[in-house]
Amino acid sequence: MRLSAKAQYACVAMVDLACRAGDTKPIQLKHIADKHGISQRFLVQILLQLKGAGLVDSTRGATGGYLLAKSPKLISLADIVHAIDQLPPPAPSALSGLYSAPLIHVVSEALQDAQDREQRRLAEITLDELVRQTHQCSEISYQI
Repeated sequence: MRLSAKAQYACVAMVDLACRAGDTKPIQLKHIADKHGISQRFLVQILLQLKGAGLVDSTRGATGGYLLAKSPKLISLADIVHAIDQLPPPAPSALSGLYSAPLIHVVSEALQDAQDREQRRLAEITLDELVRQTHQCSEISYQI
């Protein structure tokens, strides 16, 4: 699976926001950027796309920032990735110019199946699940 850096950074920013989902105070963009080493200019573009997709809300001003627009249980990695990157083209498109043969058909079907499985898996993983995993990793690190 190929995800753009922008989509990967969007996932990081969204999990960060999800970790603070219970807090009603908006998270400043600078805080997220500094915490994870993401360029603020790049993060602004990402968050604007996520806002356009209805995944985050923003408030302006000195105390402004970003919050999730929905519960972390209702936002999947697929929602985030597809807000940033377009859906991948169907796998068989690269093979459509080849001569029709059983081999081409089998390969085409296998590639499409793999792509469909990736998309289903992205749709299954919610921010809520990633927050739980983040907390588990933090607890393990703290105990060591």
